[in-house]
Amino acid sequence: MKIQRALLSVSDKSGLLDFARGLVVHGVELISTGGTAKALQAASIPVTEVSDFTGFPEIMEGRVKTLHPKVHGSLLYRRDQESHVAQAAEHGILPIDLVCVNLYPFVETVAKKGTTLEEAIEQIDIGGPSMIRSAAKNQQFVTVVVDPNDYTRILESMTEHQGATTPELRARLAVKAFAMTAAYDHAISSYLDGEVVTDTALSLEFPQASRLRYGENPHQEAELYGNFFDYFEKLHGKDLSFNNILDITAATRLIAEFERPTIAILKHNNPCGVGSDEELCAAWEKAFATDRSAPFGGIIIVNRPITEELARDISEIFSEVIIAPEFQPEARALLQKKKNLRLMRLLQTIPLTPRDIRSVVGGVLVQDADIDNDGKIGVMEHNVVTSRPPTREELESMEFGWKVAKHVKSNAIVYAGRDRTLGIGAGQMSRVDASRIAVWKAAEAGLSLKGSVVCSDAFFPFADGLIAAADAGATAAIQPGGSLRDPEIIAAADQRNMAMVFTGRRHFRH
Repeated sequence: MKIQRALLSVSDKSGLLDFARGLVVHGVELISTGGTAKALQAASIPVTEVSDFTGFPEIMEGRVKTLHPKVHGSLLYRRDQESHVAQAAEHGILPIDLVCVNLYPFVETVAKKGTTLEEAIEQIDIGGPSMIRSAAKNQQFVTVVVDPNDYTRILESMTEHQGATTPELRARLAVKAFAMTAAYDHAISSYLDGEVVTDTALSLEFPQASRLRYGENPHQEAELYGNFFDYFEKLHGKDLSFNNILDITAATRLIAEFERPTIAILKHNNPCGVGSDEELCAAWEKAFATDRSAPFGGIIIVNRPITEELARDISEIFSEVIIAPEFQPEARALLQKKKNLRLMRLLQTIPLTPRDIRSVVGGVLVQDADIDNDGKIGVMEHNVVTSRPPTREELESMEFGWKVAKHVKSNAIVYAGRDRTLGIGAGQMSRVDASRIAVWKAAEAGLSLKGSVVCSDAFFPFADGLIAAADAGATAAIQPGGSLRDPEIIAAADQRNMAMVFTGRRHFRH
């Protein structure tokens, strides 16, 4: 069936005028609302206001304009049923064969800092989703378009089919429309649930971004959903794997803790080494010196543009992925000589994820993300529990190491200096074992722990872990506290002239 009449009502007007002109060329009568109608009139494109089409004015500041039988009847009546056709004729309902609608910018509005609940509610579209759903339901006869990227495809179909669209195209566009309204409703409910705490069901809606070669292991199928590629651009190398994406996520969350020029190396979601320095090559040496064997095949992330000099240093080892906000041309050319190395440009600041979701048997666990600012020196100075307070250098080492420990799998022990890691023990069943591994790794790397700070993601349950750290050369410790044996542990620290800070907050990472 040839498209005779189209209703256009869009907040995103990109491509609108060319699309409207293309419809007019095919003899389509245009109906429109508010700002869309004004934009068409300003471009001298013939258009009928929706209030003239329905014979009823827009009321309540535009809240009611398309919620009318002459709009929804035009969209919903079946052209192949005599009773529908007769009722349409009886009530003066003319067919609308194409609906082009995108919705009020609710997501963009609530993303702005300082948006009030009232401002957010005003951006909840009612008429738009109603028209989209009516058109999509009647896809056998009506074309619905919600994405400007589909304008050209529709016009091409009309050119090829004497002003009509194909059933296959209408079906695809209808699925896209329902997916869009579902995501829109989910965004609204999620925002309101954060503003007014309710016991609601959890609804998740993510578009598929990519099918992956396989999952964590080759026998597992896998896909990536969401907007991951809004934050990263792959400049070079093979397609990303499931494990690459997990490691990239862990790396970007870790590097976000640091404001100074910093480089981190990760393997299996765990930091192998982290270093900070105004000279990036020096930061690299601090990070790499922590562990010179584990980084092979790992992930490197830098929070500054990568220079040619740094590229030469880091290219000496095999890495799976290198991430940076930018690569200088000479650095990129050098690194691209490695065929299997993936270069990822970080396109924008990674937002703090307010909720963390993990799959479990029969469902999912949802929790607040582990976001805080308890790694700041000013906070630490007020939580000293030992007779000797930490020196300024020890406080700076605590701040550095505590940021890293937060991203090491539990049980986690990190020995740190003021701008570098010295030994990392990760994922052990015993905290003492984690400490022993960290000490052993430092010895393997030829690094002295004398004068270092030991950082523990959870409390020391016994004094033995702290004593082992003191024996290794640590002069200060930072931990959450909260053990029944805290008095014993504090006494052990005092006996060894160690300074210790309790953060009052642990950072388990399972």
